[in-house]
Amino acid sequence: MIVGLIVACEVAFWVLLAAGLAFRYLLKMPRTGLALLLCEPLLELVLFTVTAIDLRNGAEPDWKHGLAAVYIGFTVGLGHATIRWADAHFAHRFAGGPPPVRPPKYGTARAVHEWKVAGRWVVAAVVAMALLQAAIWYVGGDGGTDSLRAWQQRMLWLIGINVVIAGSYTLFPKRER
Repeated sequence: MIVGLIVACEVAFWVLLAAGLAFRYLLKMPRTGLALLLCEPLLELVLFTVTAIDLRNGAEPDWKHGLAAVYIGFTVGLGHATIRWADAHFAHRFAGGPPPVRPPKYGTARAVHEWKVAGRWVVAAVVAMALLQAAIWYVGGDGGTDSLRAWQQRMLWLIGINVVIAGSYTLFPKRER
């Protein structure tokens, strides 16, 4: 049930995003579009609530509960940037807006960009780890929380990988030819 809800939340995210942008730009109803975009966090709230209820009702914590926490973390860390990206592309394509700004390719500007991207991923991973820890405390010492702790370790790896990537652009900046 949890995996199905995660899939439903992901589909609903993109449907709400498309509907919000369509109302905003195609139908010239910016307030309605904004209202639809502001409904996005409700999806995570539903997923969080259902996961907590499932755990409280005695479900054994497993990879599905960990995946729900990771999904919520990624939405918190990356959702706003995804919406901003889609908004810029949609405005350009359908509303005559300016072309979306491309990330810099070289030098310090590229390194700064990569650190910003890494920062979003770190936020996503930290939120996921906090939710996983809250789930571990919520279940208590009696439940088998090894799968939730495994997700926490994966999030630490994710943080490390993103810091290494951003650091590589700082230490070895790509130069124009």
